[in-house]
Order: sequence, then C-alpha cells, then structure tokens
Amino acid sequence: MKLVLATRNPGKVRELSQLLSPLGYEVLSLEHFPGVPEVVEDGATFRDNAVKKATAVARHTGQLALADDSGLEVDYLGGAPGVRSARFAGEGHDDRANNEKLLRLLAGVPPEKRTARFRCVVAVATPEGKVLTTEGTCEGIIAEEPRGEGGFGYDPLFYVPSCGKTFAELEPEVKNRISHRGRALALMREILAGLRYELEG
Repeated sequence: MKLVLATRNPGKVRELSQLLSPLGYEVLSLEHFPGVPEVVEDGATFRDNAVKKATAVARHTGQLALADDSGLEVDYLGGAPGVRSARFAGEGHDDRANNEKLLRLLAGVPPEKRTARFRCVVAVATPEGKVLTTEGTCEGIIAEEPRGEGGFGYDPLFYVPSCGKTFAELEPEVKNRISHRGRALALMREILAGLRYELEG
C-alpha cells in the first residue's frame, strides 16, 4: 500500500520514512506527485494545518496521505513562534534566520526562563475523507547558541536536559524516539497498522 507524505521538506521526509518503514507501506513524498498544488498553512492550530494538508493531498493523489504540522512553543514568548515556526523571521527566510531571531528575542533571558517544547500533530486522511490525528510533545530549553550539525529547523537550539544535548547533537534514532514527531508517529503507527488491515481486509 502507498502512503504519501504531504511534504517536500527533505529533512522531514527522511525522518518520517525512517519512522514509518516498519509498517510495510510504500512511503512516497510530494516529489513523486509534482502536480499537487501547495497547501496554504493558514490554520489557527497545528491540527488545523495537518488536517488541511493531509485531506488535500489524499484527494489530489487518490492515495492515503499523512501530514504533520509542528513547531516550537517558547514559554517566555507566550508560546511563539507556534504555528508560525517555519515563517518566524518572515516569508522566504531560512532556518538560520529563524534561529537568529529567536536568539535575539531571548538575549539575556536566564536558562530557567528559556523553557520550551516542540509540539507535533500528525494527520492521516483517506481519499474518501476519513481523517485521524495524533499529537506528541517534547520538553526542552532554548540554548544560548546553536550546537550540533544534525537535524533541521530549531534543532541546534533545542536542548534536552535528560540527554544533555540539543536535538542537532542527538543520534537520529535517539531523536526519533524522544521527539515530538516521534511520539506523535508512535501513536499514529498503531492507527496505520489497523487501517492497513482494515483497507486490505
């Protein structure tokens, strides 16, 4: 069975493929479907955006589709950047610009007030419009400078005290196990296993 990931982000495709490969689905990305239009992520919540992307891609490709929306919630900033995590520094800016803006806003803020979490909502949609969602979070602290070469997005700044490392310093298998996306997908894997049995049965 095919499962289309509703993303063109290579880092996200890599992570999701590793997490979903044990289920036996043929995992594809939007690179396999160049005609799929961009979905505007204008939802008020991560769930809104994940559901919107999954349903649009399932409808367009005629395949089971999985989308996630995730972001960083910094307590000192009232939960920002939140759903605007990818566009924190403005449209067209990259991960480095987002990280630099975050560090500027937290300049001089002590470690105990730099608490944050990554939140992820995963949505799976069938071409017929059935939608299922799961959610995962991971607590951490925003480091005072980037550390590590792995991961993407805010990973070099997201320090996990229990590991003593940032997400960008963690081995991929460790990050996949403890991350917000890993936790949401662990729950979704159970749903997908049942869904595959249901669809093939």
